[in-house]
Amino acid sequence: MTATRGARGRITRGTTGVNRLRRMDRWIAAHPALRHAADPLVVDLGYGASHRTPLELLERLRAVRADVRVVGIEIDPARVAAAAPFARDGLAFAVGGFEVPLAGDARPAVIRAANVLRQYDEAEVAEAWATMLARLQPGGLLLEGTCNEVGRVGSWVGLRAAGALGVEATGPETFTIALHLDSLAEAGGPSVVAERLPKALIHRNVPGERVHELLRALDAQWARHAPLATFSARQRWVAAVQGLRDAGWPVRDGVTRWRLGELTLPWAAVAPRDGALALEA
Repeated sequence: MTATRGARGRITRGTTGVNRLRRMDRWIAAHPALRHAADPLVVDLGYGASHRTPLELLERLRAVRADVRVVGIEIDPARVAAAAPFARDGLAFAVGGFEVPLAGDARPAVIRAANVLRQYDEAEVAEAWATMLARLQPGGLLLEGTCNEVGRVGSWVGLRAAGALGVEATGPETFTIALHLDSLAEAGGPSVVAERLPKALIHRNVPGERVHELLRALDAQWARHAPLATFSARQRWVAAVQGLRDAGWPVRDGVTRWRLGELTLPWAAVAPRDGALALEA
């Protein structure tokens, strides 16, 4: 399928599901790009064949910003037409792609592009990132990543637009893994996320690359702290993440976020060693 004329990108498979993106939503809700935005406008880019994920995003973000507005953008006009009857106060739908067309050329504080770039080649990622970043407010957040069909395994890159206090460069800032901890032992450990890495990293999970080293180190810590599973998967995970930090990995946040099954590091800790995907400031 081809894109609507003027829109940048390609039509995705459109698969989605209720509650699938809850881990991404929770991470956005805690992020300063949303909490400190003068205009908390959020875009759900490539939301798929159902209106559910933009609606859930609105409901979750309104718990921390009552004035948030969400626009679901899809490159397929038929999907936008199907979603239109579900528009409500604070929720709208529009046709578009990576160029993020908004009324009045408004600039969002956050763009979420979940499960969009999986069908693209790695060589196309930098241009897609740059196009979306150019549409953000100063200091705005682009969250780009993927998850499995039920949202239990996911990872994403957090990219920022320069121009706000503390945001000096435009480009990738963080990498996050988010897992459902109670099912992790059955899944084989934290490296199950290898199948759901963002397009920027999924082909980099090979010896010699940083993300490969991270997943090996995380699996080793998970195995090391197996006795804590007697108490809970959560205690085992927290100990594993602390073990990573103690081993020198630049793990961000603290126990409050780790207990949610999250692990966030600076992008530099997993960035491709050949310098690919480095964006100009």
